[in-house]
Amino acid sequence: MDQYHILNWKNRGRIKSLLGLVKVMGLDLKPLVKPSILQISELANKTVAVDAYNAIYQFLSTIRGPTGELLMNDEGVTTSHLSGLFYRNINFLINNIKPIYVFDGTPDQLKSREIERRRQLKESATRQYHKALEEGKLEDARKFSQATSILTNKMVEESKTILRLLGIPYIHASSEGEATAAHLTKINLAFTCASQDYDSILFGAKRLTRNLTISGKRKVPNRNMYFEVETEMIELEDVLNRNKLTHEQLIDIGILIGTDFNPRGVPGVGPKTGLKLIKEYGKLENIERIKNELAYIPYREIREIYLRPKVSNLDNIEFSEPQYEAVVDYLCKHNSFSLDRVNGYLEKLKKANIQRTHSLESWF
Repeated sequence: MDQYHILNWKNRGRIKSLLGLVKVMGLDLKPLVKPSILQISELANKTVAVDAYNAIYQFLSTIRGPTGELLMNDEGVTTSHLSGLFYRNINFLINNIKPIYVFDGTPDQLKSREIERRRQLKESATRQYHKALEEGKLEDARKFSQATSILTNKMVEESKTILRLLGIPYIHASSEGEATAAHLTKINLAFTCASQDYDSILFGAKRLTRNLTISGKRKVPNRNMYFEVETEMIELEDVLNRNKLTHEQLIDIGILIGTDFNPRGVPGVGPKTGLKLIKEYGKLENIERIKNELAYIPYREIREIYLRPKVSNLDNIEFSEPQYEAVVDYLCKHNSFSLDRVNGYLEKLKKANIQRTHSLESWF
């Protein structure tokens, strides 16, 4: 079975509308940021801290067949996550981008409500998906399927296996993966975080890169059409300066909007209203009109989570050479990937590495 990508971020927004969702994952800081457009070449020779769960969920959501079915090997085992991780990271390595994947640890107990909310949403989307299939509404089925993704422990271990075979390091976070990824940028072990969510900014990441892909295009399923997706970078210092905020005030805005630790937020308060309130009153405690709602939000604890997050020991982060034969064996023999396609990508990586070696040698 050949592996392929179906990447369609526009449909992600349609699913939110279909399910009546305001927020699927992460908080909405979009109105407060002004990202700069980033060329992939600008990340050459730089280390990128990747929010592993965010990336893998993206692959499980978007790498699907025409009616929303996940990619599978000949034994019926899901391989969408392996497809995404292999092809995207090969392209990173060819372009001399150095990814470090950060996997979530034990979530804070305050996140339990959000975890339960997401579980219920996935159950609802799964029911809608099967109903659409039964009714022959294949386009609707594909849309709903994107909200049904479940990341299992087995998938996590398989993801680590392909990363290890590619020579890419990964870290087990103490708690939130985004927190440790952000910390990597603070101590200059990484240039930027890579995630679709804005939470990295609240955790103090110096930079956040969104839509980090190589081609810059996404295919519209079932149509011979593509649309452009630009890679963008958001800098924490720019966000704070542009909005005349401190980091703690930005966190307070996040709490007003709703974070993973208080999903509901304050009713009726979005990013622009939150900004207005914090700029007028300075901090949450001073806003008289929300005191009743604030009584039910553990905002001091949430502030601490973002300001002083639990992060992992970051010693011994090392990149290594890809194990080419082992990669082919794992993907093609055990997971039914196309031998020609896998070998084709690995040959491109070998050539890129040889060219870089020759370029370095020319300096001596």
